[in-house]
Amino acid sequence: MQRVLSKMISKYQINNIEDKKNAVKEIVQEIVLCGLSRGGFFKEAAFYGGTALRIFYGLDRFSEDLDFSLITQNANFDLTKYFVYIENETKSLGLDFTVYEKVKYPKSNIKSAFLKGNTKEHILTFYENSDDAKFISKDEVIKIKFEVDINPPIGATYETKFGLLPSPYQVRLYDLPSLFAGKIHACLCRNWQHRTKGRDFYDYVFFLSIDAKVNLENLKAKLVQSKFINEDYDLTIDNLKTLLNQRFDNLNINQAKEDILPFIKDKSKLDLWSKEFFKEITKKLKAI
Repeated sequence: MQRVLSKMISKYQINNIEDKKNAVKEIVQEIVLCGLSRGGFFKEAAFYGGTALRIFYGLDRFSEDLDFSLITQNANFDLTKYFVYIENETKSLGLDFTVYEKVKYPKSNIKSAFLKGNTKEHILTFYENSDDAKFISKDEVIKIKFEVDINPPIGATYETKFGLLPSPYQVRLYDLPSLFAGKIHACLCRNWQHRTKGRDFYDYVFFLSIDAKVNLENLKAKLVQSKFINEDYDLTIDNLKTLLNQRFDNLNINQAKEDILPFIKDKSKLDLWSKEFFKEITKKLKAI
C-alpha cells in the first residue's frame, strides 16, 4: 500500500506545499480512474479533457477535474452506481475519501460528483515526515470534481489506453483528434465566470506542438449543440481558422495568462503569448 503510493509520488518534483497538494490530487485522479475501470465504467463512457491529456499525452500543467462523456446518449445514466468502486479503490490504499453526487436544478446534460478528503491527513499519508503539514488547516479538504456528459455530440472517436499504477487498469479515451475538437470548442465557446479560461489556450498550443489534427465532424456537432453555429454551416478547416482568429482578436491575453499561471511551473512559456502569436500558430492547424 505505502510502497505503491511512494512509487506514484516519486515522479514528482516537489518544491513547496502547493506542489505536494497538487501531486496528491493528481495521484488521486489516477486512483479514481483505476476504480472506475474496475467497475466497468469505461464500457459506457470515455475520458476526455485536460486531465486526460495530462495523464496519457504528457500535458505539462496541473488539471483539476475529471471529464467523461457517455458513448451513447442516456438520460437515465446512474453515476452513483460507480461510487463504491472509487471508495473501495481509495480505501485499499489507506486513503479516506468519500464520493457524493451534486444534483443540478434545473436538470442538466452533465452529471456531476465530488471526491472529498481531508488535506492534512492525506499529505501526511503521502509524505510521512512533512514538516510543512503544520501550516495546513485541519479543516482544509481535497476536492476533485468529475463530470459525465450524458448527451454527447456525435462524431467522437476513441482509443484504449492503459495505466499501471496504482494497479494496471484500462480506459476508453477520446482519441487525439477528438480531444482536440473538445479543446477548440472550449476556446471558441467557453468563458469561465465571465473571465477567459487561459488553460484552454495553453492546451491549444500543446495540441499544435504535438502536431495533433482536429476531428471536424465532432467539433461541428459540439458547436451546433452549443448554438455557436447552425447545422448548415460549412465547417472547413479554413472556416475554422477564421473563427479562431476572430476569437483571438477578442482574447484578453492578460486574463488568459493570469488564469494559467497557478497551473504551470515554466512561466516563460507564456512570454510569446499575443493575438499575433495565436494567429500565426493556427496556420499549422489541420483536420483528419
